[in-house]
Amino acid sequence: MPSYLVETYLARGEAAERVARERRARSAAEELTREQVRVGFEHSVHVLEDEVCFYIFDAASGRDAAQVAQRAGLDAIRIVEAVSSGRESTKRGNS
Repeated sequence: MPSYLVETYLARGEAAERVARERRARSAAEELTREQVRVGFEHSVHVLEDEVCFYIFDAASGRDAAQVAQRAGLDAIRIVEAVSSGRESTKRGNS
């Protein structure tokens, strides 16, 4: 299943907000999965210097990733498909 990166604005000093957003993201993914839209929340990355926070979801499509982001109240700036190095080699069969 592809991964999608959801980019959001998050000020430097708002680590507590990142944690709250993670909880909402996980909960929204679980809700959608119960509704037969398979979405999984992987993790987040807060880039303090740039005041952006990325949330990574496994989803069948960008539309599903957008739906989970909206349900979690993430206020996405953009949503793009992303490939991590571990997954890329697995897709090629080179574990």
